[in-house]
Amino acid sequence: MKKTNLCGLTRDEFERLMEDVGEKPFRARQLYKWIYKNRVFAFRGMSDLRRDLRLRLQEKYYIGLPQIAARQKSSDGTEKFLLELEDKNVIESVLIEDESSGRTTLCISSQSGCPLGCTFCATGALGFNRNLTVGEIIGQPLVIRDLYGEGAFDNIVFMGMGEPLLNYAAVMTAIDIMTDSLGLMVGARKITISTAGVTSGIRKLTASGSKVNLALSLNAPDDARRRRIMPVTKKYPLAGVLEAVGRWTEVHKRRVTFEYILFAGFNDGEQDALALAALVRGIPCKINLLAYNPIEGGDGQRPGDVVVDRFAQTLYPRAPAVTIRKSRGRDIDAACGQLAGRKGYL
Repeated sequence: MKKTNLCGLTRDEFERLMEDVGEKPFRARQLYKWIYKNRVFAFRGMSDLRRDLRLRLQEKYYIGLPQIAARQKSSDGTEKFLLELEDKNVIESVLIEDESSGRTTLCISSQSGCPLGCTFCATGALGFNRNLTVGEIIGQPLVIRDLYGEGAFDNIVFMGMGEPLLNYAAVMTAIDIMTDSLGLMVGARKITISTAGVTSGIRKLTASGSKVNLALSLNAPDDARRRRIMPVTKKYPLAGVLEAVGRWTEVHKRRVTFEYILFAGFNDGEQDALALAALVRGIPCKINLLAYNPIEGGDGQRPGDVVVDRFAQTLYPRAPAVTIRKSRGRDIDAACGQLAGRKGYL
């Protein structure tokens, strides 16, 4: 008999499972807590479940997580994990320490590969394999906590492989488990969904009432240049994306984060900074600037620090909050845009 993986099931689904085997709802809460909060992945270790129930569960079910196939640590402390899924597809997760704040962020994937084909992104060059299941998404923070303990990370960002809003249902279900008091117990405001600009998904997120943060990968101040590096712009032009983002800020009374990657000679001039400030005027936001991280086969160039600083100085105070993000993990291809799911690193 083929067993069913319990990782990724919601509280309601656990209750239905326990009802099917003739158990009361409180048993579902116990099992849910053992897996997600206590990180016990073998039924024999679930001490408050009767032995006969544990044996019955073991006959039909298992708790399967992504497996660490390889890991690599950067000179700046960033750690990258290659995770293998049950069907042998691979994804990557990245653990990023911020010494200035003392916080650690876990960057996780929502898809194996990506269908968007952004020219600056190694994941996009891979093409698209498939969406991740809820269990494969929630399995990433579970694997990292199992390795490093409860305090392994402070924040979770959907900035790894894939476009999270194209796997909306699974991502939001995983977030429900992450934020549950019997689950991973991560505050919603410590979770960020980063999108390339899927307008329909932004609108669904706004309507959902979820308190997670929103980030938009912007990268150009006009449609023409954005289309050259982000083909998604053809389907979702900037006007509609920014209208949806503005509505999100109105409903949630919070700032959106605009991520802007600077490419030498393409979008890093003074006029580009002024155009960007005009584009986002009226939208409560903060802007993160990041110099392009070169990838194999990419044709962009990384601007120098002086150019990045000048762009930031032009942008602020015309934009309300501007930060220069330092690239982390570049030496192990773990920085923004560099995740390619390659096997073979140590």
